[in-house]
Amino acid sequence: MKRLPKIALGAWAWGNDGTFGGELSSETLRPIFDTAMKNGLNLWDTAYAYGMGTSEKVLAGFVRELPRDAYLISDKFTPQCADGSSPNAMSDMIGMQLELMGLDSFDIYWIHNVWDAPKWTQELAKYYEGKENVPLLGVSNHNLAEIKQADEILKSHGLKLSAVQNHYSLINRSSEKSGILDYCRENDITFFSYMVLEQGALSGKYDTSHPMPDGSARAQTYNPVLDKLEILNTELKRLADKYSVGAAQIPVAWAIAKGTLPIIGVTKTSHVEDAVKAADVVLSSEETAELEALADSLNINAIRFWEKEMK
Repeated sequence: MKRLPKIALGAWAWGNDGTFGGELSSETLRPIFDTAMKNGLNLWDTAYAYGMGTSEKVLAGFVRELPRDAYLISDKFTPQCADGSSPNAMSDMIGMQLELMGLDSFDIYWIHNVWDAPKWTQELAKYYEGKENVPLLGVSNHNLAEIKQADEILKSHGLKLSAVQNHYSLINRSSEKSGILDYCRENDITFFSYMVLEQGALSGKYDTSHPMPDGSARAQTYNPVLDKLEILNTELKRLADKYSVGAAQIPVAWAIAKGTLPIIGVTKTSHVEDAVKAADVVLSSEETAELEALADSLNINAIRFWEKEMK
């Protein structure tokens, strides 16, 4: 397995599925991809569910020109996108995704959520059992009990759970408080933190005078609590000034300091440049604790419609 960078780049918005608002094209995304690769950020996180193959196709158009060892692809089996009645649903989905992306193999492959997850984890284990080129196998949006169950299923087939991907940020630390991060550390499992910036809510870009664009799913969640987010963003800005970076780099640096591998959604070259800078910021334990205390005091519910609080 190739070495993982400190940060993964997320192509969720590349699916143009309405979650983020706006339309993105290959032409506008190409400079983003090129900037990332030039700076050593070569781990790309996608899923068929992101625009029903749209995100994968765009990414495929970029990577097909490169040597296979130059990049890492993280893709997902989304149960809701599979034909649950077919005995070959897992192999059909993986085969279709590999064909979409023009690949022979993935570097990381996930069970995307917990919908009938034990069944699909079993199918994933059967698919990869005995194969030589096995990616890192992971589960996303799972609580601690579900993670342990997935680990046992994979072990029964001679495989290992190597990755967990959950929503984790300063305003949603339920994966930490539930013991998931500790379990991952103790069992050599890489924890991937997604939505570290809460889809831009912790970037310093939005406030009560500058709300998120109407019509996007994120606006419905974050615009009603922008007054609270302003308080946290003010502290992020103070720390950012200290480290001579932008406010958006601090939540990412915090996630790295917590021992996680953040997945940062990128729709502008500046997002990539910010990620590069964030990887160089090292927050002190005191700064980390103070940020968490402030965020906790605001009591913001950032659990989204597709997920649950981890317990």
